[in-house]
Amino acid sequence: MTQEKIVSWLTQPQDDYVWLTQVFVIIVLTLVANLIVKQFLNHLEIQLLRTKNLWDDALLKAARRPIRFFIWMIGLSLTAELTGRISPIGAFEFISSVRQVTVIILLAWFLIRFIHEAEINLMMPGATREPMDHTTVGAFAKLLRASVFITGALVILQSLGYSVSGVLAFGGIGGIAIGFAAKDLLANFFGGLMVYLDRPFAVGDWIRSPDRDIEGTVEHIGWRTSRIRTFDKRPLYIPNSLFASISVENPSRMSHRRIYEIIGIRYEDSALMRTIITDVKDMLKSHEEIDATQTMIVNFNSCAPSTLDFFVYTFTKTTDWIKFHEVKQDVLLKILAIVEGLGAEMAYPTSTIHLVEEFKESLVSKIESTET
Repeated sequence: MTQEKIVSWLTQPQDDYVWLTQVFVIIVLTLVANLIVKQFLNHLEIQLLRTKNLWDDALLKAARRPIRFFIWMIGLSLTAELTGRISPIGAFEFISSVRQVTVIILLAWFLIRFIHEAEINLMMPGATREPMDHTTVGAFAKLLRASVFITGALVILQSLGYSVSGVLAFGGIGGIAIGFAAKDLLANFFGGLMVYLDRPFAVGDWIRSPDRDIEGTVEHIGWRTSRIRTFDKRPLYIPNSLFASISVENPSRMSHRRIYEIIGIRYEDSALMRTIITDVKDMLKSHEEIDATQTMIVNFNSCAPSTLDFFVYTFTKTTDWIKFHEVKQDVLLKILAIVEGLGAEMAYPTSTIHLVEEFKESLVSKIESTET
């Protein structure tokens, strides 16, 4: 039996019983084709995993489910077409339109899945020679998915017989009304767009605002809101329009961390002040975690009521919060060791009372009389 005869037999039923056999054969062929394609894709996936190219993996993962749905769509549409020819209603034209719409949906679904898989692969460590900015990748992925969705919707409308030009004209007129009704939503959208373009911060950055009580780690940047995880682990959702009117500080992008401490010694150790300052400065210059190329100041600062104060102003090489405190602790301990090694002591608040001679003599006589 030739191919033309097989197709003719499957699509042109002869009597009331033969068409049931034809429907059964079509369903069986669909199941077999689905099983063969599944085994082929599994074998192809094993082969592609051996390669270092991430695009073929994304392409296969994106196409796996749409291809199997496409096979089912072909089988079910043939079955529906066969049934429609027998039915007195005659749904052949309706089935053709549904088939076209389904193909467009499957194609759009494949593209959206491919964009999603490509986004995941680009964010993986070592995926590219130069590290990709996660915020930029996420922004482009969202724009591409939105473009695919809008294009697919317009093509579906065109295939159903609607005028796309009329839809676009209505969208232009309706956009004005929607713009007035949803100005806050649009403000948040353009605020998010400015965040993506200007990139004052990215996902994973620690940010804070001196204008508002905002401080935490950026977890997500959306088109309407951004999610920040505060240091007590609470999520904070901020409208993107707010970032256009406040100052945002990004400590994650600092180049160094600063150590600024005021240290006081006793007045009795004033003769050792110059030596202490010299030894502390030499210690900082030789410290492995202190950047000697940055501003470094160790100077006698003031004569306080109970102490002689000198201050230490320097910068660490690390910006990591935990390691910074370890370096700062080591620096302070070494300063204490220098002060104690020279025979000086750290000062603490003290008070001195001066008594006039007459009062002192009367106080001494009272004490002597009490003792006797």
